[in-house]
Amino acid sequence: MEWREQSTLSCEEAFTEAQRWVEEVTRKRFGSSNFRSALENGVLLCDLLNKLKPGIIKRVNRLSTPIAGLDNVNVFLKACGKLGLNDAQLFHPGDLQDVSTRVTVRREETTRRLKNVLITIYWLGRKAQADSSYSGPQLNFKAFEGLLGLNIVWKV
Repeated sequence: MEWREQSTLSCEEAFTEAQRWVEEVTRKRFGSSNFRSALENGVLLCDLLNKLKPGIIKRVNRLSTPIAGLDNVNVFLKACGKLGLNDAQLFHPGDLQDVSTRVTVRREETTRRLKNVLITIYWLGRKAQADSSYSGPQLNFKAFEGLLGLNIVWKV
């Protein structure tokens, strides 16, 4: 199997697991089969953080405008920082923008941006599960191994 195929397969597993975990924690459906478009307005991400740490995000902008979505994503990322995630673990707000209509953007670029979002969800899941007060759904870290290039050793 070629590396590129392996990477795509690994991403699909991570996308599926990230979606499952976000939906179980928030008790809300993605509402779209497209991972990026389901998260681009930031509402689901903000709801996720408020389930993990109630009240960490005071206001979620539920307007359906691009500016409202960018505001929510920025609030989400700032709150992730408050939880202890560092800049290297956070995606860039532009990673959730729809760039499919841009002629100069390649498919690989879109995939790279979405991988950044997956990496943030991975670290958020790790942070949640390391918190002794968290008793919610568990993120399957093994689904992210190929994405992160990790060979995680599991302790029994």
